[in-house]
Amino acid sequence: MKSVDLQIDARWIAPVVPASILEHHSIVIDKGRIIDLCPTARARLQYEATQHLTLNESILTPGFVNLHNHAAMTLMRGVGSDLPLQRWLEDAIWPMENAQVSYDMVALGARWSIAEMLTGGTTTFSDMYFYPDAVAEAALDLGVRCQLATPIIDFPTAWASDAADGISKTVALHDQYKHHSRVQIALGPHAPYTVSDDTFEKLKTLADQLGLRIQCHVQETQSEVDDAVKATGERPMQRLHRLGLLGPDFQAVHVVALSDEDIELLARTNSTAVTCPDSNLKLASGLARTRDLLAAGVNLCIGTDGAASNNDQDLLCEARNATLLAKGGSGDATAMTLQETLQIMTLNGARALGLDDDIGSLEIGKAADIVAINLSDPFLKPMTDPMAAVFYTARARVDQVWIDGKLKAEQGRPAGVDVAAMARDVQRLRKAMESA
Repeated sequence: MKSVDLQIDARWIAPVVPASILEHHSIVIDKGRIIDLCPTARARLQYEATQHLTLNESILTPGFVNLHNHAAMTLMRGVGSDLPLQRWLEDAIWPMENAQVSYDMVALGARWSIAEMLTGGTTTFSDMYFYPDAVAEAALDLGVRCQLATPIIDFPTAWASDAADGISKTVALHDQYKHHSRVQIALGPHAPYTVSDDTFEKLKTLADQLGLRIQCHVQETQSEVDDAVKATGERPMQRLHRLGLLGPDFQAVHVVALSDEDIELLARTNSTAVTCPDSNLKLASGLARTRDLLAAGVNLCIGTDGAASNNDQDLLCEARNATLLAKGGSGDATAMTLQETLQIMTLNGARALGLDDDIGSLEIGKAADIVAINLSDPFLKPMTDPMAAVFYTARARVDQVWIDGKLKAEQGRPAGVDVAAMARDVQRLRKAMESA
């Protein structure tokens, strides 16, 4: 028998590749990689594991990829509830950020967000916020993978005095992490309405020179599109295409106000679209045309957005709502099948980050980033379809999470984190933010 580090026997496995559900199979892990995926009866004859788990009422999936977040905004959870986007930004969020954002604030908020994401099955996330160096340290400390899209904007922020300063700091951060396996640096121009053509052109040049991806809020509301057309005669998506930004390394976030031509542009350029349904619902921004994006062949991914506009960092809940909205919003019950939903939150996200050779599916040779979802709740029975139980109910729960074969969360608690102590720190800082 071959000695290995970990063997997980599961009632069901959803590997994404192939797009099917395996029953009574095992994942065999050694040195952080998946070395076998086979029927449990065979695995028990072939392998002797240092740690051997039997999960008789769980389904295993790849680790989730949260492709858009503002992690430190967990400290602003619930701020400005029931406001539309622009009032929420101008009256609630930006004043608090201008007064309170600091390296220490971002460091704590990011750690709190990552801890929450881990308990929900997220093993890789993309962040766009100030002090990305603080987010990098938090991610490395807690052992997750991340893309850090540095915030580039044409006016002063807490992190940079202007776009040029933000670009300079991005280059330095890239130099620091360019050889790191778990931290990727990307460019994060805030939105077409806050970034000039000149800045976008500089970002495109830098991205080409350094091989950086670009993530940007695009067409988050219909009014954003209408204002742009009125001012310039050009839709934001058309402008980004004219400037050469659209392409395999471009991630367009929110995209709730899309025309057929916008979708065709995204598809033709192999750009990624990122939907954040809960945030867009709460702010009444609109609904992304996810069915049409998928039908066009666009690489569709999913993100939670920050907790200030979402209130949680639960990607499974996000995916559940995205699935139902795709069906209800299009009037097509076949829109966004459950296998498509799982791929959107795993392999599609990995593709957007250029990590699909390493994560995003449970295939031999890939990193052992794995989520175990417990389906033992008695009110899930009879169990007709485990995927339906995961995505159409609120009773399925993430029980265990592994990254590179190392346990990172179990039964709602992140490994190595004193949740109670961190919660006290978070509450103290939030009170200080409100009283300042």
